[in-house]
Parts: sequence; structure tokens; C-alpha cells
Amino acid sequence: MKVECKINTDYKEPYAVLHINEMTPTIAGIISILEKEETNSQTLIGTKERKTYFIKPEDIVLVCTEGREIVCYDKLKNRYILDKPLYKLESILDIHFVRISKSAIINICQIDHVEAGFNGTMRLVMKNGVTDYISRNFRKSFKERLGLK
Repeated sequence: MKVECKINTDYKEPYAVLHINEMTPTIAGIISILEKEETNSQTLIGTKERKTYFIKPEDIVLVCTEGREIVCYDKLKNRYILDKPLYKLESILDIHFVRISKSAIINICQIDHVEAGFNGTMRLVMKNGVTDYISRNFRKSFKERLGLK
């Protein structure tokens, strides 16, 4: 693929034009990354022990609801309370994140392994030791996202 990049300080906002003969999953992924670039360059804001922290999306392992709170766990198993609803976070987080249930989103780069569970669920064990379940309703999209059958 031929790639051309022009840098010009007169541009107020970056934009990209793609000339393609067909849409492929790879190109769709690139478009998704480019569309979310500005959002992803911002960090999420979380609180822990009355302190405010700036959390990079790549450091997040799991985002989930716990009671009425939206929380995330990072690579070191730190727990932060986030200020955005789960559906909003799902649209902010990049292509490395996938919804696994009505109440959880995970970073697929942080999966250690997956185990079969009861009643058609699958248990995820993340690299930091945090576990959660992929519900039956989200199992198909999860497998597709990872390229599994």
C-alpha cells in the first residue's frame, strides 16, 4: 500500500483521505483508529482515595460497573472510579477494547487466558489477575473480534 503524509502548519485539524478499491477489515480498523485519535490522545480521569488520576487507555485492563459506580482496573490492579457511563467509555476506548457483558469492557491486549464456564459463559483471566465472565450474549462478538470461530 502506498502511503503519503504531508505536514503543513496551516492545517488547523488533521484529516485523512483514503483512495481504496474495496473496504477491508484492516482498512476499517485503520479508519476507526484515525477517527478516535483525538479522543484517545486524552486520558481518562479516575478517582482513588479522594485523589484524581489521569489514566492512559493502554494501561486499563478492565472497565466495569460495581453497584452504581463505573470502575476500571489498571495493569497494577489499582481500582479507579470513573466519571463517564460505560456506553460513553465504550465509544472513547480504542480498537483494543471489547464489550464482554452488559457491565464490562476489557482490553484484549491484557488477556492472560480464557476458560469455559457454566451455562455457556467463558471466564477471562487478565494478566493482572482480575477475572470476569463473557456472557453468552457477547460471546459471539468477542470470538469474532479475536478472529476465533
